[in-house]
Amino acid sequence: MEESSGKSFNKYACACAIVASMISIIFGYDTGVMSGAMIFIKEDLKINDVQVEVLAGILNLCALVGSLAAGRTSDYIGRRYTIVLASVIFLLGAVLMGYGPNYAVLMTGRCTAGIGVGFALMIAPVYSAEISSPTSRGLLTSLPELCISLGILLGYVSNYFFGKLTLKLGWRLMLGVAAVPSIALAFGIVKMPESPRWLVMQGRLGEAKRNLVKVCNSKEEAEIRFKEIKHAAGIDENCEAEVVKIPAEKTHGKGVWKELILRPTPAVRWILIAAVGIHFFEHATGIEAVVLYSPRIFKKAGVTTKDKLLLATVGVGLTKTSFILIATFMLDKVGRRRLLLTSVGGMIIALSGLGFCLTMVEHSKEKLWWALGLSIASVYTFVAFFSIGLGPITWVYSSEIFPLKLRAQGASLGVAVNRAMNATVSMTFISIYEAITIGGAFFLFSGIACLAWAFFYFFLPETRGRSLEEMEELFSRNSKPRGRDLEIQQIRS
Repeated sequence: MEESSGKSFNKYACACAIVASMISIIFGYDTGVMSGAMIFIKEDLKINDVQVEVLAGILNLCALVGSLAAGRTSDYIGRRYTIVLASVIFLLGAVLMGYGPNYAVLMTGRCTAGIGVGFALMIAPVYSAEISSPTSRGLLTSLPELCISLGILLGYVSNYFFGKLTLKLGWRLMLGVAAVPSIALAFGIVKMPESPRWLVMQGRLGEAKRNLVKVCNSKEEAEIRFKEIKHAAGIDENCEAEVVKIPAEKTHGKGVWKELILRPTPAVRWILIAAVGIHFFEHATGIEAVVLYSPRIFKKAGVTTKDKLLLATVGVGLTKTSFILIATFMLDKVGRRRLLLTSVGGMIIALSGLGFCLTMVEHSKEKLWWALGLSIASVYTFVAFFSIGLGPITWVYSSEIFPLKLRAQGASLGVAVNRAMNATVSMTFISIYEAITIGGAFFLFSGIACLAWAFFYFFLPETRGRSLEEMEELFSRNSKPRGRDLEIQQIRS
């Protein structure tokens, strides 16, 4: 019923999702720029490999803290103002890193930015999911991941151009420029509506309905979605009051952890396993190692000059952005599940190829041009397959499957696992490849990707075309066959 009413595309909802996703550009930029900036920071500040690993990974440990705080914060102050808070934290972090007279100040700025990352990664997909209709939710909810990739690409380009400046000025400008999108976001946020679903949770029904009309294509569609949201929030579907009184434990996210972790229903337990699992495998399969340490990987493969290293790395950013852009338009047509399984299958092959080539290079006494070319091709292939499936789907899937009351804090738990794995990989990759060789490290990632494929096949049903209010039913024990039937119908259509 809702699907039929939401087939045309709502430009206002898209514009709001784009503005909300701007916060993700800052995170992507910070990740991408650090891969090249580390080369100059190590030389300028005279730091060792362990300090470089900590500098790379500390952002994600702080993001873990930020993401856990973001769930409760967004339940309390709203999705819109949580985005504002995230951009202010980012701004402060970027200024500190751009100033960076020594390692301690640089680390302080990186930690501050990390907390902003945690907020951004949780709130942007949740906000986008809550304002979009089922027929365009895949596109709009994947915009934050697209913006992260765009940010990474801008970071790589920044490395290349700012790297030509003096040693002391170059890397500081690379890191300090991240403050610019934070300021731009402050102006964009003024025109954004608050999430209608959050407003209903606060009992502000009149305001929620007005905002729904803005993000829907017709009053009829808005009415259908409004009734579904009220039903999910435990409010009479026919209630037409402007404001209704909601108990404080429901409006401010109290008691959520009890329902989510301590005493979950079978459906919520399955949802939690699916969300935590997809976030775990997104980084356990090695994307952070490739994005953050691509200059080192290319150097091991045989690329020697700094210019060529940074140019090869720009190629990684271009590949990632291009394929995520393709994925954003495929998610609502092909479906989450088929794209995900195809994506991970391609990643397994690319990681095995990269592991083989780097092992051959390491054991050869002369330069193997074929292995160099195949290593670069394997890196690009891996990034392409990741970007067309696992990368964007992780954020789309985890932000759409939780019930309304549990969504913000459930999503924040997924992001916390995501950041923990990101930090683990980025802080241990150098140590791992020194212990088992760089080729062995990528064979390890390939094995983990095989486990990921099996997990996704057995635990993740198709969600394409379902409203957010239907997700708990889809994940209930009785809905398993129905979820598979839906996928079969979609494949045939």
